[in-house]
Parts: sequence; C-alpha cells; structure tokens
Amino acid sequence: MATWLREVDVERVATEDTRQALIGEVRRGLSERPRSLSPWMLYDAEGSTLFERITALPEYYPSRTESAILARSADAIIAAAHVDRRSRLRVVELGAGTASKTSVLLEATLRASADVLYVPVDVSSDALELACRRIAYMLPEVRVQPLVRNYATHPLQVAPFDGTTLALYIGTSIGNLAPQQARLVLRNLSSQLHTGDALLLGVDMVKDEATLVAAYDDSDGVTAAFNSNVLHRLNRELGADFDTGRFQHRVHWNSSQSRIEMHLESLQEQCVSIPHAKLDLVFRRLETIHTENSYKFTDEGIRTILEDAGFEVGGAWKDSSGWYTVALACLR
Repeated sequence: MATWLREVDVERVATEDTRQALIGEVRRGLSERPRSLSPWMLYDAEGSTLFERITALPEYYPSRTESAILARSADAIIAAAHVDRRSRLRVVELGAGTASKTSVLLEATLRASADVLYVPVDVSSDALELACRRIAYMLPEVRVQPLVRNYATHPLQVAPFDGTTLALYIGTSIGNLAPQQARLVLRNLSSQLHTGDALLLGVDMVKDEATLVAAYDDSDGVTAAFNSNVLHRLNRELGADFDTGRFQHRVHWNSSQSRIEMHLESLQEQCVSIPHAKLDLVFRRLETIHTENSYKFTDEGIRTILEDAGFEVGGAWKDSSGWYTVALACLR
C-alpha cells in the first residue's frame, strides 16, 4: 500500500516559513498603493476547498478541458516523455493541491514503469493530506512522498534520484505567477532536473474576453467567496479585523498584459488593523486589493518561457477549440 512519508520537523518548519512569508507579503503588499496580496495566500485549507468547487463550475472551463486532454492523451504523453519500464520514475508535481487530475497520469506511468514515486508539492498541508489519501486509495502501487513547500517564495529543492523525473505543473498554475516569477520557478525547477528528465506544463490560452471573465466571476459566487477568503485568513492567522462584507469581488481582462485580474474592492472608506503584521490601514472607497492574476498564453509565449528556462518543447496536446494546451518539454 502507498505510504505517506511526512516528517514532523518538515511540517513544523514549513508552517513557520508560511507564517513568516504571510506577514512579509502583507507588509509589502498592503503598505503600498496600489495594494496587492500574493496569490499563494488564497490557498489555505478553506481556500483549497473552495478552489476544488470552482473547478467543477460550468463557467470554469480550464479544469475540465485539461482533464479531458489528459484522459485522452495520458499514454501518449508518458511515451513522449521516454518513460522506460526498466527505469525508476519519480513524478514531482508543483502546486499539486488535492491531485484531482493527477491519477490519470499516474495510471499511465504505472503502465510504463514498474517503480513509481509521486512527490506532490503544495503550500497547503490539508490539500496534500487529501491528495495522499486519494492516490493511496486509487493507486496503492504508487509510493507517495508529499512535500509542504511554498515554491513561489522558497526555491524548490528535491532530493537526488536514481531514475527519471517527470515534473508536473498543470492546472494553469503557471498563469498565476508574474512572467519574471514564472521564469524563476521554471529555471529553479530545471536546475533540479537532469538530461532525460521532462516537464509537463498546463497552460490556458488567449481567447474571447467574455469566456475568460465568466470563468473567474461565476454566477454562484464561489469564486467571489474564494477571493474574499484571503481576508478571512488574515483575520484568523494575523488577528486582522477585516469586515469582508465591506469588500466585493471584481474581475477584469487586462488585454495589454494578457491576464485576468482579480481584485477585492472596498465599498466604503474604512480602517483595518492587522496586529501581527503591525499595520493600521485606511482604505478609500472603491480602492482595491489586487489578489490574483491568471496569465493567458499563445503558442509562441509557451515556447519562449520554456526555452528561457532551459527546456525544449517536445510535444503539445490541445482541445478541439484550442482553448488549452498541455505541453511536454525536455531538459536541453
């Protein structure tokens, strides 16, 4: 049966690192104008649960489109990654969350390799716990070794491995990072890999504005709750006194930057205190906190960001509408 190798010291250090990063980001982002918060802050336990609900919404096409591509092409993807039954295989997934879409790829790896190790990496230990339970139940042949890390603020370091590594960065996660930060994450990842290793990258493509905006502003208000949860998190973890009813979810398409932007807009002038960050803030009416971007790509943009990190595109799988791309890149 799959085992979850969770070290107590690793969990404790990761939690403390996350708290300090939270304080640092709050001081940086809310002390400046325009105000902002880093998107990784959205993914605490409650945020991760809300995001899972978002992926099932009719407006949120990226998740189901990517899932369909993976279900249809998993064996071809693994074959293109040159997985060899004689070789040990390690699958390292950045931003794994609950690993809801990963099982189809792991099933394909088991058909190609007799020895598979899965290393899900995420900032949320709660999401990783669910991921480990899911994989242990569905694929007991896969060994599971979770890693609680914020790879956006602390460069990822993976242990040496005697075999082939396939890195997964799916679920449009690359789009949440600013271009320079995305390059840094991918360059750091490439530095951890060796010749013969590969990266599978999930990327949302540029399309019409109405479809893009609807995906981040659903009619049921789940994305609005997900966005507002970051204020609840600051109340819970840093003793803040945000009245979330005085902020509203705002979304717009920034065509010049090729990104969807999510904001929290203050409905009135108000004062907010965040004791653990030693901040007292005054928000103007209609002032916003910029909470998340979701960058959209072209084929050329995918190739550029991968090549800049030392990868070479070896294959790409799309849906029939060309809305989404799963690209396989080999280390050069």
